[in-house]
Amino acid sequence: MKATHSTTQHYKQRTRWLPISAVAALLVVAGLTAVLAMGSPSPHKADAGISATGIGATASGATETMSSPPSATPTPAHQTPGDKTPGGKTPGNAAATSQTSAAPAPVHSSSQNAPASSLAGRIQPGVAYQGVATEYSAADGNGACLFGPSGDMMIAAMNELDYQDSEACGAHILVRAANGATVTVLITNECPYPCAPGQLDLSQQAFAKIADPRAGRIPITWQLVSPAAGSAISIRYKVGSSQYWCGIQVIGERNPVARLEVSTGSGWQQLSRSSYNYFLSPSGTGCGRAIRITDIYGQQVTTAAFPVEPDVIQPAQVQFAQH
Repeated sequence: MKATHSTTQHYKQRTRWLPISAVAALLVVAGLTAVLAMGSPSPHKADAGISATGIGATASGATETMSSPPSATPTPAHQTPGDKTPGGKTPGNAAATSQTSAAPAPVHSSSQNAPASSLAGRIQPGVAYQGVATEYSAADGNGACLFGPSGDMMIAAMNELDYQDSEACGAHILVRAANGATVTVLITNECPYPCAPGQLDLSQQAFAKIADPRAGRIPITWQLVSPAAGSAISIRYKVGSSQYWCGIQVIGERNPVARLEVSTGSGWQQLSRSSYNYFLSPSGTGCGRAIRITDIYGQQVTTAAFPVEPDVIQPAQVQFAQH
């Protein structure tokens, strides 16, 4: 408020001295009485014209409108892959700087081929994300998604945030390196902290498709894809399932699964998805009955009723359409 104070004092000084000169001139022409009748500029009017309150409001308004531009979405922090823990999860280097971004940074979006879906989780169709790719020894390909051993080692572990409690399981991801090389991987595993949002931990075999394995980590862009080829969806009941409790897993889906429902005889009941990639019926409702599966695009396929045979892969003879 220093500027406000000095400006007001300046006007007060002018108001105090100008009337003296005016009175001297007017006394010569018409006398003291006439001059007093005409009056001089009021110091209160001068102050009111640019009062401390008025200037203060202007300064305050200027301050309020001069805000900093919004910061750009932070890109995933560089991480160094570390040793893998039992159970399929692949932690990065705990000494690495963690990423504070709440989401993978989008590079561009397109709604021409795959519009964003309200049923999708953090990974939206038609959006390309940027991050880094690291590599790990995937052994037989089994991981946190509990799909079991994989015959195709083009697989990857998704960072914990984008993995979103197993919602990324079964997603097909097209990965592109800065050199233009690409590889499509299936998400079968989770890469917890310090894997950053946007980061993918590729199997060593998949990493070698896009970069020299000695690089260890490279910048990438990646996006969800719907592959053209693929076998039918299969269903598997979890170990311990019965008519009183069951867990149901979807295997081989072309597009990520958004919802699973079981027939109750009088309608459909939606089951909740566990963090270990099974849809659970705690009371046994629908166990052994027909199953209705919805993908992130809203497509629905319905299977026949399957017997509750724990840990047995049962082909369902249905598949989602390509997007």
